[in-house]
Amino acid sequence: MSEQKRFVPFVSSETNMAEFTIRALLIGLVMSVVLGAANAYLGLKAGMTIAATYPAAVIGMAVLRLLKGSILEENFARTVGSIGESIAAGAIFTLPAFYIAGIWVPFYTTTNYFISVAIMVSGGVLGIMFVAMLRRVLVEDAELPFPESVAAAEIHKAGQRGGSSSKFLFTAMGIGALIKALGVLKLYATSFKHVFAIGQGKLLFISPDVKPAYMGVGYIIGPKLAALNFSGGLIAWGLLTPVIAYFKFQNAELPVDFNWLDALTQVWKDFVRPIAIGGMLVGAGFTLFRMRKSLGAGISRSVKDVKKAASGVQTTDRIEKDINIKTVALIILATTVGIFFIYNYFAQNVLAALVATVVLVIAGFFFSAVSGYLVGIIGSSNNPVSGLTISTLVIAAVLMVALGMKGTEGVAAVIGVAAVICVAAAVAGEMFQDLKAGHLLGGTPWKMQTGNIIGAIVSSLVMFLPLLVLHEGDIKMGGTGFGGENIPAPQASLMAILSKGIVAGEMQWILIIVGMLMGFGFILMNVKSPMLVSVGMYLPLGTTFAIFVGGLIKGLVDKIAEKRAFNDAQKARVENTGILLAAGMIAGEALIGLLFAGFAFYDFKLFAFFDSPGFIISILVFIFIGWYFTKIPINNAGKPDEPAPPQVSM
Repeated sequence: MSEQKRFVPFVSSETNMAEFTIRALLIGLVMSVVLGAANAYLGLKAGMTIAATYPAAVIGMAVLRLLKGSILEENFARTVGSIGESIAAGAIFTLPAFYIAGIWVPFYTTTNYFISVAIMVSGGVLGIMFVAMLRRVLVEDAELPFPESVAAAEIHKAGQRGGSSSKFLFTAMGIGALIKALGVLKLYATSFKHVFAIGQGKLLFISPDVKPAYMGVGYIIGPKLAALNFSGGLIAWGLLTPVIAYFKFQNAELPVDFNWLDALTQVWKDFVRPIAIGGMLVGAGFTLFRMRKSLGAGISRSVKDVKKAASGVQTTDRIEKDINIKTVALIILATTVGIFFIYNYFAQNVLAALVATVVLVIAGFFFSAVSGYLVGIIGSSNNPVSGLTISTLVIAAVLMVALGMKGTEGVAAVIGVAAVICVAAAVAGEMFQDLKAGHLLGGTPWKMQTGNIIGAIVSSLVMFLPLLVLHEGDIKMGGTGFGGENIPAPQASLMAILSKGIVAGEMQWILIIVGMLMGFGFILMNVKSPMLVSVGMYLPLGTTFAIFVGGLIKGLVDKIAEKRAFNDAQKARVENTGILLAAGMIAGEALIGLLFAGFAFYDFKLFAFFDSPGFIISILVFIFIGWYFTKIPINNAGKPDEPAPPQVSM
């Protein structure tokens, strides 16, 4: 920082204000568990998560204002509350892969639970320690805009002047939960499917799923990205599935009761999904390639940053105090020992575990630095954690093969290695984002870092539960659990298939290669996000269709705002209100979805309005959600002369 222009936070360093309090910690821990579970639900279902920083800021602010809390308590609660989302991201990208790869069958055993906790705690603590080493240089870099951190800080500042953000969020949560509950209780059909015969071929029409969460995701990502995602669904179900089924069954003698719906769905699972995985591989690589300069800069800076952090003079300034570097070093050493035992458990080979530990902890440091650097540029929502994890997985797979690992132990070791580093990178990105917001507000770094260690441990202890409930609940409701149509878990499925393909030689190479060539075709066509198109092919069409509907609604809202000639301040209010409603819908459906999955898990019989509900009420639900997402934001645009609110980015 320049001496001529010293940074001054919202709360000065000299101010003695309540911050790390029991109530703020408890509020943060509850939010960490709840938002983590909600993101686990959304990620397993739709293949994407939402940044928890903003919902945590709004909820924490609303609760602590009732308790007469300080703005630094709000900042601390938000920091602890948002860490659950990054633990969830690391968990859903990797833990279901153990089941999909056939290693953890059944998914739950006492041993599997404790290994999962060890993976998440080790990755989480390691990520936080890496952040403590790098915080000063990255967070205080004026060239890194940290867009979502700035938005979160401005929300806290706006809360000091009063506001209705929490009202929109909680109301939408209630509506999302109610709509989800009525669907589970069979008041309306949550989807509609019909097979059309066209000559000798068959075409399957699938309606958008009646899911507020999916529509909320579409609203947040907007019409362009939602359309890209849906285009993958159209390629999968409008082109590849019917063409492959046509040639597969054209001359086959089929029984009279042949079920074309099941047959087309099976073709999609057996042939189209592996093609989509090939596209996802190229898409992930292309995403990292486009960010090569940022990635290179992040790796280059990380080496220099450690030297600066280690040789830095200890400061007495409250807003500059991190966890002591010696304590950080001891915790990293202890965590590394724990990681060795985790890797040895999977590999059953001391040399392989030792080499993997050393190489991957070093890689984890670089990936954590890169993750923080990218968050500083593009925000946590756009941080390519899955791409970084795939890179880690490939490194781990090559290591295991080079060390002679094969079979189930080799596949398990690869997934286990990737899981720890995935959690570390996800936690590091989120932590950098929260520390930047705290830096702007005047929070104390070591207190935030300590709070996040507690939050990461608590989230890790409970994160296995929502995964188990969703998996077992889906099986008891007639589904197949992780990797199936109801819980596709696309990233975890990709990890499982890659691991088995590289280590065990079970990959369907021709389909993967075809998908990779398709991905290169997307790149040559200048498709904005080949990864998103491929994910759309992998997900059920009802999911991508619902996301697309949400994106169309967002496009309609933008058109209305433009037609009414709203100024920038009014457009910002419309944008903020809409994102709050979408986040609320997602959280509401996710939480009630976990509740009903829990009912199924415990064989609790539910009341049903109809045995076979129709789709007429479903259409009315779509109309209501569309009206709600349009009417409320437009009505809260405010007057042209009102000052612009802080811009929110998810």
